[in-house]
Amino acid sequence: MKIHEYQAKAILREFGVAVPNGEVAETPSQARAVAQKLGSRVVIKAQVHAGGRGKAGGIKLAANPDEAEAAARAILGMRLKTPQTPPEGIEVRKVLVEEASPISQELYLSVTLDRVRSTLVVMASEAGGMEIEEVARVSPHKILREWADPALGLQPFQARNLAFALGLTGDLHKAGVTLTQNLFRCYLARDCSLAEINPLVVTQDGRLLALDAKLNFDDNALFRQPAIVAMRDEHEETPLELDASRYGLNYVKLDGNVGCMVNGAGLAMATMDIVKLSGGEPANFLDVGGGASAEQIENAFRILSSDRNVRAVLINVFGGILRCDRLAEGVIAAVKKLGVTLPVVIRMEGTNVELGRRMLAESGLNFSSAESMGEAAEKAVALARAGR
Repeated sequence: MKIHEYQAKAILREFGVAVPNGEVAETPSQARAVAQKLGSRVVIKAQVHAGGRGKAGGIKLAANPDEAEAAARAILGMRLKTPQTPPEGIEVRKVLVEEASPISQELYLSVTLDRVRSTLVVMASEAGGMEIEEVARVSPHKILREWADPALGLQPFQARNLAFALGLTGDLHKAGVTLTQNLFRCYLARDCSLAEINPLVVTQDGRLLALDAKLNFDDNALFRQPAIVAMRDEHEETPLELDASRYGLNYVKLDGNVGCMVNGAGLAMATMDIVKLSGGEPANFLDVGGGASAEQIENAFRILSSDRNVRAVLINVFGGILRCDRLAEGVIAAVKKLGVTLPVVIRMEGTNVELGRRMLAESGLNFSSAESMGEAAEKAVALARAGR
């Protein structure tokens, strides 16, 4: 789950991370009032769940309340388009109005999970203000890492190493150590999957501020974070993804035309890879889970068929907890109930696979079966092309 910048900064402030003074506004007049209260130059920042806002015109400087009102009027209601938004962009409904900071240096700091080492990693870089993916690609040596011990957490000497690596000295070094430790505490306490400050700035008057902040949260831990759940903004989610979340389906919309229904995240990613290897493009990531019910399968089909780009459906399932006969029963019922006319390719292996295949063959519906993932992907890609 994602939240807005202004919400992330409010959480960071609870954990002692310094952020610029500011308030959120939903109208130009509210933005003017906030600017008057702050009494200095301000920045008007579009609040959407995407990076790259500045290049897209979603961040503007204002020297006085009049300019702040005009900037908010220009940003509010616009459809902001960045590399991280859907092609149609995201409508801006709120702006953050905060004091402009006299920047001396821009840094980068984040906490996330290193899945290779199975532990948390704190990353820091002097190349703040840039997309960290680009820094990693062009200048990987500029990214410093400290891995936290799973039992002991981030140690003080590790926080000092990161502050030294960022070139911080004197009081700024002490502030950097404390800020790093506080960000790590926030990550653990709020069940984050990512806690990122980019840029972390050194101001001309010697302060260390989180100028921008991003907090993402582990969906599986939200049951113990009701205050975080209350921050969810459904306007920032695509309708199909929002619909899928209501039925316990893990769904991410993509730009291709082969709809994928798979059980298990690893198998889902492998399925998307093999679709691309076969010359096609996946239309989505969709994991129905290990023990999907008939209702979930039906809703998965409804969501897939609601995507107008989908020209064929590829079902790739390993029957463990979800037995193959149960999958076949759910697929048959869903196709009949929803009147699905899209071609469907099914590759299944595992428990009761022969029974499941027989049920599909005797259903009288137009299913295509495949013995292997490669064969299934090739059939689905060919059918999608024929259905354009």
